[in-house]
Amino acid sequence: MCEAVTWEVSLTRLSEPLPQKVKMPPGYYIEWSGQYENQISARKRLELVIPLVLLVIFALLYRTYGSVKEAAHVLLAVPFALTGGVFLVKALGLNFSVAVWVGFIALFGTAVQTAVVMVIYLEEAVARRKAADGRLTRASLHAAVMEGALLRLRPKVMTVATVVAGLLPLMWSTRTGAEFMRPLAAPVLGGMVSSLLLVLIVTPVIFTWLRERELRRNETE
Repeated sequence: MCEAVTWEVSLTRLSEPLPQKVKMPPGYYIEWSGQYENQISARKRLELVIPLVLLVIFALLYRTYGSVKEAAHVLLAVPFALTGGVFLVKALGLNFSVAVWVGFIALFGTAVQTAVVMVIYLEEAVARRKAADGRLTRASLHAAVMEGALLRLRPKVMTVATVVAGLLPLMWSTRTGAEFMRPLAAPVLGGMVSSLLLVLIVTPVIFTWLRERELRRNETE
């Protein structure tokens, strides 16, 4: 018969695994409960939810563009946003709790959305340039990408500024519930800043590279 026994163990003794510190009689076992048990359960669910979220985002992008390359191109917003979020979480000394991962899930969707809008601006600029010149060359492609990126510059900066202005009060708040809202806001705040570099610099570069490959392929056919 198994029985539950409660011990008061000082934190200094937990430098080694507890089973090595406490000799258990036959039929007894050690099991953590309370807040730690809930955290482990939530972490297991997130291990399924986060890959599922990324898979759904990729599937929607593939259905939109009809190309694995285009979908992967836009999905690059996720690791760039993840970089800024992780950096800010570490800088603030926050643990990777459930609230932090929920913030990352919200960040993934926002980052992908801004990347999609940038690609739309670039495609519209390329279409206008092609209609004006009658054909698309590498020089006109570069000019169209520059035009589309500049058109997206101000809306993107305004979007990031709005998000930052909305989340900064949560970072400074000391009222009841701030200990839950701060870990939720930190990934979004850091990720939006790093995704700004992706959308304004990396996304146009990769877009240009993909379109140049299409031009070379059409020239050889």
